[in-house]
Amino acid sequence: MEDHFEYCATLVHDHDRDRYLATLFAPIEERDGLFALYAFDAEISRVRDLAREPMPGEIRLHWWRDVILGERTGEAAANPVAAALLETQTRYGLATELLVDLIEAYRFDIYNEPMSRSEDLRSYASRTAGAIFELATRILMSGDISAISALTAEAGVAQTIANVLARLSHHSARHQMFVPLEILRHYRAEPGDVFAMRATPELRAALAELRLRGRRHLAHLSAADIPKTAQPAFLPLAPLWQWLLDMERTDYDPFRPPQVPPWRRQWRIWRAANSFSRIGG
Repeated sequence: MEDHFEYCATLVHDHDRDRYLATLFAPIEERDGLFALYAFDAEISRVRDLAREPMPGEIRLHWWRDVILGERTGEAAANPVAAALLETQTRYGLATELLVDLIEAYRFDIYNEPMSRSEDLRSYASRTAGAIFELATRILMSGDISAISALTAEAGVAQTIANVLARLSHHSARHQMFVPLEILRHYRAEPGDVFAMRATPELRAALAELRLRGRRHLAHLSAADIPKTAQPAFLPLAPLWQWLLDMERTDYDPFRPPQVPPWRRQWRIWRAANSFSRIGG
């Protein structure tokens, strides 16, 4: 079983370096659980990349749903991420409903229906990235986390906005629209410009609105009273503030977002680990 957790740690290291580095600031006895959770999210969030057509994507998500519900015990034992996740779920009492709802939310990714409203994006973010923040917080804290549950949802929105901005060209190439149509219409931007990768003034204004919302969420988190034991769950957000500000430069190309060197991302995570308020500035 120990090998399963090592596999998860390697998967997170390779696919989500910020979460990997943030986990190193967690107590050593909780790291396996975090790596298992993050490896599961890496598998689920990449479903569109791993299964390029809707039907294989549906099958993949349905398999994970069955695993969480305990209906594929033998198959789960042979899958290192599933085996590690199920042990983590049992050890920390992670809510089955939250994991199943996360899987259901990711069904949006395998189709090309547009994100219609800002509230739809918020709901999607809360059910996906927000759920991961909540589950990570539950792993790190014993007892009731209701006092900060709203903050985990807020962290999920900030992370999702960053993902939408970072993967704009990737989503455009496969005709996906994560930027809410409501925001595009407000600034008179056209979805066709996104799919054609035309950085019109209207599209730039819509994306600036998203960036502003992302920074507001980060600023709120940095000012919140998050217990020190829970802070490692939020540290993956540390590189985002400056990255969002870098997009305000006049030479910013929304389809080629700025690249942050790995050493600088690591430094920002280390800095926030030592002074959590710096996560939002």
